[in-house]
Amino acid sequence: MTTDALRSDPTQPLPGPADPWAETDMPSLRDGPPWHMTEMIEAEPALAERLLTRLADPSSAAGALAEQVRATAFRRASIVVTGCGTSEHGAQASAEILRDAMRTAGLPWRLGEGGTPVAAQAFEASLEDELGAGGLVIGISHEGGTWATNLALERARSSGAAIGLITVTERSPGGQRADVVVATGELDQSWCHTIGYLAPILAATAVGAHISGGPIDAAAVRGVLAAGLQPNAIDSVERVAALLAPLERIIVTGSGADRVAARELALKLEEGTHMPASARDLETLLHGHLAGMDERTGLVLIAADEANVEARRARAAGALRAVSAIGCTIGVIAGPTYADAFEGAGRKVAPNVETAGLPRAAAALLRTAVPLQLLTERIARIRGVNPDPIRRDDPTYLRAAEAP
Repeated sequence: MTTDALRSDPTQPLPGPADPWAETDMPSLRDGPPWHMTEMIEAEPALAERLLTRLADPSSAAGALAEQVRATAFRRASIVVTGCGTSEHGAQASAEILRDAMRTAGLPWRLGEGGTPVAAQAFEASLEDELGAGGLVIGISHEGGTWATNLALERARSSGAAIGLITVTERSPGGQRADVVVATGELDQSWCHTIGYLAPILAATAVGAHISGGPIDAAAVRGVLAAGLQPNAIDSVERVAALLAPLERIIVTGSGADRVAARELALKLEEGTHMPASARDLETLLHGHLAGMDERTGLVLIAADEANVEARRARAAGALRAVSAIGCTIGVIAGPTYADAFEGAGRKVAPNVETAGLPRAAAALLRTAVPLQLLTERIARIRGVNPDPIRRDDPTYLRAAEAP
């Protein structure tokens, strides 16, 4: 399904899924960059504009899923978003985005009550006897073939839930289990998924726009993502990568919607650079975990969520002081309301990116997507690692992947 040919034009659509549907093969192995991952990051701005433009149509599947969310919220029934791996982070992002939209639309919900979108890991969700009973379960799966996610959709169906799915095509196994499929249409060509993270965020943003009635400027979103690929932005990320690449371990932290980006960066680092990495909620970092950190540890703070900025900025600054005292190396991916507070010796802050009036959660997640992905790709370059096969070109790790 992937190809050895280099993509000369990042504005062109990516290949779609096979027909009949089949899982993708391991990406072709290249001797050096640009990796498939490199090309996928470069393709994201144009892909975002295409996808958001298509899903803006009220008659699209995004509009239909928005109606399902509305109806479920008014019944105060459960709304669960579920996935695995990068798609689990897509599920967490989608829950944040949908809550934002429901708040704007004045739909009835409060955290912890029925009608509130919550994210759940797919295998754990599949073990719930009454998963989504009388409500809505939305799966996130890049290719639509993830075993645990499809198992969760089956369990939800047996519990009487309506089923939505954000995936590449309705022809996938997951698509066959869903009532509404928001098809993203274009496949990630690297197994170190970047499109696989961004596409559900874009799809959820489109669904949220149908819920709230606030249109999304697709061209402006393209600009948000493209800003992360400008020479000054790349230079900033490369300086951070040079600081982090020699270390033994990286911790990533954030608060609010930035917790999703932190989890995704930790996964990307382990998949794409083979460095041990962990994600911590901002406050959790300060409750015992410092004891396991030292001068061989890097910390990446992600701070772009514009809600409750004063409290988050103050606590993040305190966390940076704490890890500085230990001797950790620090990198920061920050939005404009945070950046000035985190400048300092040895700290490199990713450039600010305007977010064109996007809702809070979507703005934070879209602002940080390219920097976190590019940071992974540049660390992989420094360490001489091909990120595309996520180590499954090594027979030992291929056997591990096939063992379950």
